[in-house]
Amino acid sequence: MIFEKNIIITVDGYSSCGKSTFARSLAEKLGYIYIDSGAMYRAVTFLCMEKGMEISDKIDIDRLEELIREIDIQFKYNELAKKTEIFLNGANIEKEIRSIEVANKVSIISKMAIVREKLVSIQRSLGENKRIVMDGRDIGTVVFPNAEVKIFMTADIDIRTERRFKELSVTMNDISFEEVRKNLINRDKIDTSRKVSPLKMPKDAILLDNSHLTIDEQLDWGLNLIKEKYNSEINDCRN
Repeated sequence: MIFEKNIIITVDGYSSCGKSTFARSLAEKLGYIYIDSGAMYRAVTFLCMEKGMEISDKIDIDRLEELIREIDIQFKYNELAKKTEIFLNGANIEKEIRSIEVANKVSIISKMAIVREKLVSIQRSLGENKRIVMDGRDIGTVVFPNAEVKIFMTADIDIRTERRFKELSVTMNDISFEEVRKNLINRDKIDTSRKVSPLKMPKDAILLDNSHLTIDEQLDWGLNLIKEKYNSEINDCRN
């Protein structure tokens, strides 16, 4: 049985905390749509790199605005892979946006006001009918400040590094643990200190430190949280 209540669930938190895995699993159990907002910022970063733009603090704002003016971002469910994948201007870029090169630049792009304004508009349109689980860094504070359920995730930096390192090393043999750790620390600094929509825990969010929790334990925690809030309406959601 799917979860019959029509609500919005936000999952914010630090990079490589497992937000996507948690949010995707939660959405699947509830019969909801999962939306990876971080992938949207990676998509813009990838587009800028593909177009030869220099991504630095001296970024060409006019060129950036030109690129995102007519940008088309969609999420489509891949039946074979059993997951939702992101499409940029009609092309599947799910694999391309996961590279360390994109990871090293995405925080610069994501702090740009014109990018956030454009993507927040798209994100809100995706939640018009509710029944979504969206993860990111400002979903509960900016995109959906009135969301019914807000979760904020964190984990120890070394544990986050190990998770990200294992993910990247599958396709990148030359990546080092220290390089990944440095990238995460830098992203944390940029994300929490940027002037536009900084990463912070919403006042009405529930904290989930998953440093020592398995994926199944995290999912049980999330389902129990919603069950307690909505009582019997979620009793059979895992059947």
